[in-house]
Amino acid sequence: MEIEQIRKVLERYTQGKCTQEEIRIIEQWFASINQHRSAMIEDDFLKEQLEEVRMRIQEQISTPVVEAPARRRRLRAWIYTGAAAMITGAIAFTLLYKPMPATHPGNPTHPAVQSVVVKTNKVIRNGYVEISTTRGSTEKVVLADGSTIMVNASSKLRYPENFDGDTRSIFLEEGEAFFKVASDPKRPFIVHSGNIATTALGTSFNIRAYSREHRITVALLTGKVKVDHGEKRQPVILLPSEQLSIDKTSMAMAKSVFNKEDDIIGWKNGYIVFRDANYDEVATEIENRYNVTVINDSGITEWTYTGFFKDESLQEIIETICLTKNISYTLKNDTIFLTRKN
Repeated sequence: MEIEQIRKVLERYTQGKCTQEEIRIIEQWFASINQHRSAMIEDDFLKEQLEEVRMRIQEQISTPVVEAPARRRRLRAWIYTGAAAMITGAIAFTLLYKPMPATHPGNPTHPAVQSVVVKTNKVIRNGYVEISTTRGSTEKVVLADGSTIMVNASSKLRYPENFDGDTRSIFLEEGEAFFKVASDPKRPFIVHSGNIATTALGTSFNIRAYSREHRITVALLTGKVKVDHGEKRQPVILLPSEQLSIDKTSMAMAKSVFNKEDDIIGWKNGYIVFRDANYDEVATEIENRYNVTVINDSGITEWTYTGFFKDESLQEIIETICLTKNISYTLKNDTIFLTRKN
């Protein structure tokens, strides 16, 4: 039985002319569709449902039609019409709609936070490509020279469509990104973030430069980079497993060593990693990952926090942090309120 045949049965259904068994089958299927309508209806699911309806109605096709009692028809007339429209609409919608694969899977979400459609905005202007990611999304960029960039959430990146000059200049105007640079000794690869310029020949490194945070951090995984800044001080050379933190206000710099790559680029794999993170860094990470807003009404802002989260939910992460900092929280829609414990 094809869609047109099912449609005819639905027409009989709205007129109250189906057999009792047909009514039961169709209403049962309608209940199933209604149950799943908030989720994406997969093709296999539809095929199974249609086949079940086809077989079960076909079994009853020779059964004499039993007119439904007038009182039943009056009581259920609006149900018949609504059910038919709903089922037909579900069939048409599912057959015509082909869901696109998710761009950024794997980020855990909290059930109380509504999911949103996350997008990456891409604009070409004056020979430059401008990439902007939203909260909850990341984006992989492949440059003309073969270099790759993984852009973290809430970030802005600008780069030329083609590298025509003596250098390969990239501008991380906001946020965080991981760079894997294709070797080209004749054309240095330079990433500009604020007053900081990070130069590499063939290497991989991470830069974190969110405007909300008071420092910019450059961390080197492989190769070698040179970090310059606007004060024209002596450049700083980083070797693998070294990172440099620059205070945006004082321009004071501090070099340190990290032991695990996940401490730096765990975000690429969906991890949340804090190492002596201050409040702004913790709040930025949570907001970007879960597309929520964190409001700190606790009065406690001077803190450092260290923690590693892999598969935990938003609620579990917030509860762990609040327990450590001895504060409370409430979650309302997409906003987290931090408060002092009573």
